[in-house]
Amino acid sequence: MVLKLYGVSDGPPSLSVRQALTHLQIPFELVSVDFGAGDHMTPEYALMNPQKEIPVLDDDGFFLGESNAILQYVCDKFKPESSLYPKDPKARALVNHRLCFNLSTYYANISAYTMAPIFFDYERTPLGLKKVHIALDVFETYLERLGTSHAAADHLTIADFQLINSTMTLEAIDFDFSKYKRIHKWYNQFKKDYPDLWKISEGAMKEIQHFAANPPDLTHMNHPIHPIRKINK
Repeated sequence: MVLKLYGVSDGPPSLSVRQALTHLQIPFELVSVDFGAGDHMTPEYALMNPQKEIPVLDDDGFFLGESNAILQYVCDKFKPESSLYPKDPKARALVNHRLCFNLSTYYANISAYTMAPIFFDYERTPLGLKKVHIALDVFETYLERLGTSHAAADHLTIADFQLINSTMTLEAIDFDFSKYKRIHKWYNQFKKDYPDLWKISEGAMKEIQHFAANPPDLTHMNHPIHPIRKINK
């Protein structure tokens, strides 16, 4: 059975899994989840992922959420010798660290500033901006200390996908992060070195830019966490 990936077309976690599967040449079926329609909030979706988060991987009835776990799983199961997820304990620890850092700090701080105000009733605040710069400063420091061409090694790893797509949302809202020299160089080098993978991110970026200019009407969605923006009709 071909893998199924339930994902959205503009969500960084979904993009990262698509890039890994594409790079590893693992066949998969992309099942589009309509976020605006609340497909991920249904009881049926909760059977696959009780967290009701996106994406979800279906490997012949084995359902796995959390994009970090999905990335690790597909590497371990289908391409265990791939350098995308190295076996050496220290090399793997660095990849795992960057994945955790993205989840806990980098994507968490950045998406709250870039993505949340597009889709929900949030404002971009000075505190939110400060958190973005904290995340960027820390990542810049990691790149400086490690001294490698990529986020966790001198070659592409699954950590790059997650961090690239988080950073992409900054470009999507025209956020200037050029003063973070190492991040800026790493991000733009990814575009040059991996054009087919960047194409996945670029398509999503254009969608985010469209939604930023035309905020979607989600007043029909009863989201348990995020406040829904009121639309005057």
